[in-house]
Amino acid sequence: MSGGVDSSVAALLLSRAGHDVVGIHLRTGVQGGSEAPGGRPRCCGADEAVDARRVCGRLGIPFYVQNTEGEFGTLIERFVDAYARGETPNPCVACNTDIKFGALLRRARALGADAVATGHYARRLRYGDRWAIGRARDVRKDQSYVLFGLRQDELARARFPLGDLDKGEVRRLAREAGLPVADKPESQEICFVPSGDYRDLVRQGRPDAFEPGEIVDEHGGVLGAHGGVGGFTVGQRKGLRLAAPDPLYVLRLDAEARRVVVGPRASLGVATARVDDVRWSAIDPPRAPRAIGVSLRYRASPVGARVEMTDGNTACLRFDAPAWPVTPGQAAVFYDGDVVLGGGRIKPAS
Repeated sequence: MSGGVDSSVAALLLSRAGHDVVGIHLRTGVQGGSEAPGGRPRCCGADEAVDARRVCGRLGIPFYVQNTEGEFGTLIERFVDAYARGETPNPCVACNTDIKFGALLRRARALGADAVATGHYARRLRYGDRWAIGRARDVRKDQSYVLFGLRQDELARARFPLGDLDKGEVRRLAREAGLPVADKPESQEICFVPSGDYRDLVRQGRPDAFEPGEIVDEHGGVLGAHGGVGGFTVGQRKGLRLAAPDPLYVLRLDAEARRVVVGPRASLGVATARVDDVRWSAIDPPRAPRAIGVSLRYRASPVGARVEMTDGNTACLRFDAPAWPVTPGQAAVFYDGDVVLGGGRIKPAS
């Protein structure tokens, strides 16, 4: 239980359904956030732990705090290192896979619990003879993308009570139940970046990611200078500070050479992409190319593609039409309609 309205209503619904519910808040060791003047709510701050405890008191269920500082520290290190390599990671994927359905699921088993429930907007459903993640009814809040990494044993113990609700219904239920977080604002997207600017965290952990370098065009011509590849992401337009007749976008990042390669929007489109760390959940790895829809960013509409496993847990995506932006480090999540088949991490272009 994060202390927000979503996980609070998830606990409410489970309690009303007659389940024996225990609320667990994850202590990550991250400082700042809503405790600071003008700070925004975070899912793991001290104030959020207080709110989660208040909700549990209202519902009459036990409340525990689980220390996940070690796991979260590793997640943050990987996040910072990815930016130093010129990638753009999505830490929510790792958090859900390694912590919420990793460390937390292990704690649930130790407590004798049958399942772990969260406030995610997603559905668990059957796909053939397997469990699968499905899109939420409220497509504006759908979080199926960040849950692609869950395996069958984890899906068997996962519950998503909000999958068939929209945000307005969730807040209404919270108000009717007298939950103290009914009108609490949304938390910020990256909970461990209290300032709201990921660059502050990367600069602290990997100052080498902010060594100056060149901004070049597609042919290597020098157009200007930059303050470090850690401040850029593929597809970025703002912040280049270049005078050009047409808008320029970041096409590639070469961290080793400290180069930011830019070009016109048309050059962002790619026909293929490589994906590693591929996980298949709803199906076995396909033995032949398979048509899928693939989301290349959180809440991005899927684009048509064919996926083919190439070596081990690496796959090649061939898009039906040039796709953009295809950003190294982001997750590529494979769908069959509303059902998540699997996904992986986009690799840098060779």
